[in-house]
Amino acid sequence: MPVPQALVTRYFQLVVARQFTEAERELEKLKQKMQKTEWNRGYFRALYGMLLSRRTTTDSYSFFSKLDLTDKLALHNYRREFLDHTRNGLHGDFDRGFFSAWADCMRTLARMEVEVPQSQKTEAPIEVVEAEQLETLKTDKSQATIANFLKKKNADDNVEEEIEEE
Repeated sequence: MPVPQALVTRYFQLVVARQFTEAERELEKLKQKMQKTEWNRGYFRALYGMLLSRRTTTDSYSFFSKLDLTDKLALHNYRREFLDHTRNGLHGDFDRGFFSAWADCMRTLARMEVEVPQSQKTEAPIEVVEAEQLETLKTDKSQATIANFLKKKNADDNVEEEIEEE
């Protein structure tokens, strides 16, 4: 009996949403429905590892912590790579099941609309405004540095030249 995809998809959604209690319940349901084969054992171990790595936020080496859930192209490429491992005859059944779980995860994540948590969002407008401001001397805040003054002056001159050409 193959792994029920509806349960697996629900599991991935719960793990990404960091709803670990519900994810553990889904994982237990999956375990009960799986037959005792090496492939299923590898698949289950990958699912369990995903839960543990998502739960632990301090592990900077885990794949899940480095994964950009909003980058659909990267997720698609990871899925292709995991599928290559599942087709590789050098891997055993356990490994093929393990990589199949990761390929399924990447497929599900690529189809999901994942919102970036508020803590990870950057405020680009403020950074842009700060980048456009003139750098001032530390001792006298009213004085701009020569380098920034010349950059600003050259940019203004280029704009004036474009206006005159029109």
